[in-house]
Amino acid sequence: MPELISLYVDDKPVRVPPGITVAAAIAYAAADSRGAGIVTRRSVAGSLRGPLCGMGICQECRVTIDGEPHRLACQMSCVEGMQVVTGEARQ
Repeated sequence: MPELISLYVDDKPVRVPPGITVAAAIAYAAADSRGAGIVTRRSVAGSLRGPLCGMGICQECRVTIDGEPHRLACQMSCVEGMQVVTGEARQ
């Protein structure tokens, strides 16, 4: 079994296998807590948004990573200590 890495999703520590995407790490965090689907942000009207295409085209998976907004969670690989902020945390 590969060694796990640690990162934070909305200030919650999450341990995941190396090489997975930030979108997958958000799914891990959701499964541990609220059990709902993956929520990465809210639309201008307040609707919940999450990964749709999984290849960076739809841009529904935008999150803030290490202070940099509008990063595509489906395209970013997790790294040790990464700080991810979703739209749910900004409410």
